[in-house]
Amino acid sequence: MSYWHNPQGLTPKAYICGFCSNKVASSKGYIGSNNAVLYLCSNCDEPTYFFGLGGQLPDVAPGNSVQHLPADIESLYNEARNSVAASCYTGSVLICRKLLMNIGVQQGAETGKAFIFYIDYLAEKGFIPPNGRGWVDHIRKKGNEATHEIVLMSKEDCEDLIAFSEMLIKFIYEFPSKIPSTSA
Repeated sequence: MSYWHNPQGLTPKAYICGFCSNKVASSKGYIGSNNAVLYLCSNCDEPTYFFGLGGQLPDVAPGNSVQHLPADIESLYNEARNSVAASCYTGSVLICRKLLMNIGVQQGAETGKAFIFYIDYLAEKGFIPPNGRGWVDHIRKKGNEATHEIVLMSKEDCEDLIAFSEMLIKFIYEFPSKIPSTSA
């Protein structure tokens, strides 16, 4: 049952809901000015706003969920993804950078060090896969740009950083948990 008051019948629209991540086809919602339309998800009943030029809010969070993450790592990763869905691209880049530092500390690095210490720690301890150092440096550089320069990050920047972050945390947390335990 909908908790929305008197939604209108609309021309059906297929989209991926930014709340439940399901592909839906909704025909209920509200029409606003400038060709803006708010559709109600046929699965979760949450609203998705479509701008006159085709933009969607909330957008779909990039990346995929990752299993077997420590709570703080999972929280940061999901925050980076959800920031993109909310069109907060610079924030997402900064969170991806912070995620690297948190992974380093969670894997045993000392706290209170310069950011590059955590990058070097992850590399030296084998947490960065072969040929992955370039991606870690890319996250570092983009994060530095977002922190120290007057520049806004793009959705494409975030999608790249989240894709690598996902791969890294799968490499460190998810894949090892899938190895069957062997008893001697």
